[in-house]
Formats: sequence, C-alpha cells, structure tokens
Amino acid sequence: MEEVRNNSAQNLGIAALITAIITFVLAVIPCVGLIAIIPGIIAIILASVGLSQASRNNSPKGVLIAGLIIAILASMISISQVYVAGKIAKNADKWPNEIQNVINDVQDNVIKELEDNNVNIKIESNGETVEINSSSLKKDKEQKLEDLEAGSNQKDDSVKVNK
Repeated sequence: MEEVRNNSAQNLGIAALITAIITFVLAVIPCVGLIAIIPGIIAIILASVGLSQASRNNSPKGVLIAGLIIAILASMISISQVYVAGKIAKNADKWPNEIQNVINDVQDNVIKELEDNNVNIKIESNGETVEINSSSLKKDKEQKLEDLEAGSNQKDDSVKVNK
C-alpha cells in the first residue's frame, strides 16, 4: 500500500518562501525596509505552521526551511533598519547646524578662489599679438590703490598690441 501524503505543508512552504522573498526584497530597500517586518512575521508564521504539519505527515521540509531562513534573515535586516532610522532621528536635530557649517566652508573656499584668480589671454592673428592680463589678487589691488593714491599711472589690467 502507498502512503498518501498531505500537500498542505508544501503549500504553506511555497507561500512562506514567496512571502519571505518579498520580505527580503522590501527589507534591502532603504526606508521601505521598515515595513518589511509585517510580511516577515507572516512568512515566519507560515513556515513554522508548515514545519509542524510536515513533521506530523513526514513530508519534505526543504522549501519550508528555506522560507523560514529567508524570512528570519529579511526580518533581521528590516529590524536593523528600524534601529538605524531611530539613530538618525535621534541625531537629526544636530544636522542643520552641521549642514550650515559645511555650506559656509564651501562658500568661503569659493570666494577665496575667486579673489585669487588671474586671467591671461593671448590672441595672435596675421602677425599681430594681443595680450590681455588681469589679476584680482588682493595684493595687486592694494598696490593699484596705493599707486593711484600716489598719482602713478600704472594699471593692473593691461592690453598690449605688438606688430
């Protein structure tokens, strides 16, 4: 006589495995992983009930064990995201000041770079050369101001035409 097997444990195993895979996919997505706890618990319950039925009926347990392992792993990932989100929320009040400091540092660096720039343009055409030199270095500007105060006709920005 052949022994008739009950497939309800296998059906629960397939449902647990599918739910566990969905849980895992949700759990690894940042911010969405927080909601993966719910299907994770459902997959763990389905796999546990299926394992108890498979033990009574002497049915295969491979799919059930795979679903249980994936569900537990995905639930742990999801719980870790809850922990990380809690840490982020706890320190969120400090961020605006830190962000403002970074913005101020970048702004200061950009202003410093713009203050210390030099432009040199040289154009040659048909034997003629036009050269334009411009500097916005602070020292050069101070020297120009001193020269103007002293009555000197020296210029910081110069154009030379050579033939």
